[in-house]
Amino acid sequence: MPASIIAILLSATFATAAISGIFGMAGGLILMGVLVAFVPVATAMVMHGFIQIVSNLSRAALLRSHISWTLVGRYSLGVVAGVVLIAALLWRPSQPHVFLLLGMTAMLVWIPRSWLAISIENRFQAELCGFLVQTLNTLAGVAGPLLDLFFARSALSRQAVVATKAATQVLAHAAKILFWGLPLAATLGSPETTTAHRFPPVWLFAAIVPLSLVGTWLGGKVLERMTDANFREWTKWIVTATGAVYLGRGIAALAA
Repeated sequence: MPASIIAILLSATFATAAISGIFGMAGGLILMGVLVAFVPVATAMVMHGFIQIVSNLSRAALLRSHISWTLVGRYSLGVVAGVVLIAALLWRPSQPHVFLLLGMTAMLVWIPRSWLAISIENRFQAELCGFLVQTLNTLAGVAGPLLDLFFARSALSRQAVVATKAATQVLAHAAKILFWGLPLAATLGSPETTTAHRFPPVWLFAAIVPLSLVGTWLGGKVLERMTDANFREWTKWIVTATGAVYLGRGIAALAA
């Protein structure tokens, strides 16, 4: 892998970890687009899953006193159902399809909350959230805007929202790594296949960890200074701008 691409991936890891530390989801959306632009889809999914597990795990640890473990437990039941569904699917999206899925996922932030009588705290809805988010996360790489719909009407504080979402996403990204990583690992024994997939060197994964931890810590410091209103408004516009770029990229790629 060229040094220039490695530098871009490491820089994106740090920057998006900080963004996720503030907003809880926008960083992962941006990072997925950067990865899929420079490496094959399967490799991007595995790298994104690893980076997001580190980022979400550190974020959950920093805000562990705010995590709603009851919601995490209920959410995990839906994850199991989602894993069963995606395991039965033979379709895996190509790069243009991933960009389109990312763009459409981002636009979910504009669904009026009045249209949806949902909340992660309501009966059976944490389980439904786990199922839907896991399915979308595995195919598109991210599902933050969908996850946010279930948290928008909750009575949780902004710290509890970020902390609980982080805990659920550790589960979601672990399942994504298995879905994309197991078939990929089976093809990496051949030198020709390894080159074609341009799988990153092992040391790159080691370098990602401290960058993600520092970025998450800095983002958490900014989160402490924000109000709940600013937190939600900034999230919407950052995610929308990112989604618009991805939709344009996906449409252009399919047209070409």
